[in-house]
Amino acid sequence: MCYSTTLRKKEKEIERMTRKSFQVPFEYKPYYRANGFTHPNLYIIKMDEPENIYPAMWGLIPEFGMKDIPEFQKKYNTLNAKSETILTSNTYKHSTADKRCLILADGFHEPHEVNGNSYPYFCHYKDDSLFYFAGLYTEIDNEFLSCTILTMPANEQFEQIHNKKKRQPLILDTEFETDWLRHNLNPNGIKGLTKVGFTTKEIEAYPVSRDLYKRDIDTNTPLAITKVDYQELNEQGSLF
Repeated sequence: MCYSTTLRKKEKEIERMTRKSFQVPFEYKPYYRANGFTHPNLYIIKMDEPENIYPAMWGLIPEFGMKDIPEFQKKYNTLNAKSETILTSNTYKHSTADKRCLILADGFHEPHEVNGNSYPYFCHYKDDSLFYFAGLYTEIDNEFLSCTILTMPANEQFEQIHNKKKRQPLILDTEFETDWLRHNLNPNGIKGLTKVGFTTKEIEAYPVSRDLYKRDIDTNTPLAITKVDYQELNEQGSLF
């Protein structure tokens, strides 16, 4: 599960760091929290344009859902795609073949449960640098894209954080970013990358405000990344 992401850096900073260019002028604005359930735009690099950055609606719309997108979104949650089934799923297999993408972020949130209560944990590289989720996308028309973030079984760290579902988003290690966009990547290569491609860089995680789960407040603020000290979490001992 990965239903909440951050991208706090400015456009020019992202272009400098990635050596890629935003293709929709004035569309991008930094954000502390993109809530997947509102279907915001994430920012992706497509296989066929590896030097460019495009906005893409979060929540992949497959071909069979394009006739009535609002109705499809009511029935299906496509914010994440299980990496174990993307080659066989009717929803994702066509994109897996030739519409893989990199999805820009510098953080995300995962839920941690204690005594029936859920606490959002903010997860990011310790140096707060950019990274790419492995993703898939579709082209709904010439100017409208949709995307999904791949997830995988949790490693030792994320088994403790996301301790109920025990999943984690697939953050690609830098050595595999280019490989994910390769046109000649065959199914075995795709399977291999989803199994071994997770980053080796250190990820820091800490609890933030449970207000992130409220619907009546703006959570696209520093609230989403500000550490909160919960006594009940201290009592269970440090996760790391």
